[in-house]
Amino acid sequence: MSYNYLPLDRKWLHFSQIKNLLDFHQHVSITFDAHERILACREYLDKKMAEKDRLFYGINTGFGFLQNVKIDNDQIGQLQYNLLVSHACGMGEEVPTDIVKLMLMLKIKSLSYGHSGVQIDTVKRLMEMYNHEVLPVIYTQGSLGASGDLAPLSHLSLPLIGLGDVYFKGKKMPSSAALNELGWKPIQLQSKEGLALINGTQFMSAYGLYCLKKAEHLLNMADLISAVSFDAFDCTTEPLKEQIHAVRAHAGQVATAGRLRTLLSDSSIAAQAKQQVQDPYSFRCIPQVHGASKDAFEHILSVFIREINSVTDNPNIFPEDDLILSGGNFHGQPLALALDYLSISMSEIANIAERRTYQLISGQRGLPLFLVKNPGLHSGFMIPQYTAAGIVSENKQLCTPASVDSISSSNNQEDHVSMGANAATKCLRVIENVEKVLAIELMSAAQALDFRRPLQSGSTVERMVNAFREKISFNEQDRVLHDDMKAAVQFVKAYKIN
Repeated sequence: MSYNYLPLDRKWLHFSQIKNLLDFHQHVSITFDAHERILACREYLDKKMAEKDRLFYGINTGFGFLQNVKIDNDQIGQLQYNLLVSHACGMGEEVPTDIVKLMLMLKIKSLSYGHSGVQIDTVKRLMEMYNHEVLPVIYTQGSLGASGDLAPLSHLSLPLIGLGDVYFKGKKMPSSAALNELGWKPIQLQSKEGLALINGTQFMSAYGLYCLKKAEHLLNMADLISAVSFDAFDCTTEPLKEQIHAVRAHAGQVATAGRLRTLLSDSSIAAQAKQQVQDPYSFRCIPQVHGASKDAFEHILSVFIREINSVTDNPNIFPEDDLILSGGNFHGQPLALALDYLSISMSEIANIAERRTYQLISGQRGLPLFLVKNPGLHSGFMIPQYTAAGIVSENKQLCTPASVDSISSSNNQEDHVSMGANAATKCLRVIENVEKVLAIELMSAAQALDFRRPLQSGSTVERMVNAFREKISFNEQDRVLHDDMKAAVQFVKAYKIN
């Protein structure tokens, strides 16, 4: 276990830090500045609570439509406890562990600004949970993405009060059992704390960051895999020439064309004379299609980085200005739109990859039909393309935007919601599907490339193909390709691009 810490406070958190947190299993810790700001905000709130006849939403009132119900001071702690238990209404599948860890970290980060009114013990316990890997069991369904991710964040917070389930030391157990083993006592919630814990966009944000991390890798892999297909289909490099892209100059397009030129610069296949004048769009327009998705990625990343460096609970407390303000920073609209955009842009990577796969098995350019030596007796790579087509079609269905929907809740007090949580969970499904389609393309392209021997592709391309061949051998005759496809997916996930 690493003893490196990710410091959390008001300072800007960058994407590279998020990736390092997951890749190197870092711990988290608030800084001295964050510690002092949390203490100051709590002290200010306690003084405000001592003032008679002052109503502060969610602090000494009910929630949502019950905002005008005054809560007596001796019931404040019970109010916050009730909030957590009543809102823990998640359903569906369990949220993946890495996303749970991101949710914990992002909640600590949001509280570290000192605008939420929590007690320091609550933040410390969240840090202890992260660092000891006491990971709450959270469910994918239940958030409308507008009052914050209420249900998922309630499940995230239940272990603070000794309720709910957690994973600890690789086992699922009641949180009370984990707390007993660690010698931790449940937190006694104070005013505002329940609301600070479950208001916020940490479910959507964690999913988005996790999807962006995977998407970044897949965008790089898509270029490299498409280069294998490019040479396997014996394509002309003319459409990659710099002058073509300079007169359109979209950043992603220019970068993709440049990368393909580099990948194929020392390819003997690319250098040989071609019989065709042009290639199908799925090869000729790789820079334009991959590049557009890369440009979308950059925009979406900027939205999420701004979000995770924000305070998204409600109300917000400003001790320096002597203000407690109720607003709507928990509304997930920016994230919902961005997550839908990410789904669409990544689905296109799979869409064009499946078309390249189809071309490779079609019996053109001197390649055998279905990429097998004796087609007819052997079906070869006929059916992996079917699978890819089915997955691509599923992605098209999943890319129907969640953000265009809204269903009123809380007796019409919460009358417009973002549905960003649904956008988040289906975005991950889309990206996992992209992984599968790229794996099928790589499996097909590597098979096709072997029919070009002894000619060689570029050195970087050949290095990946050789590594792939260590896992999956050339297909001489029909075999159970499901096993090869599963291995190919693992290869695409794990391959480190130099």
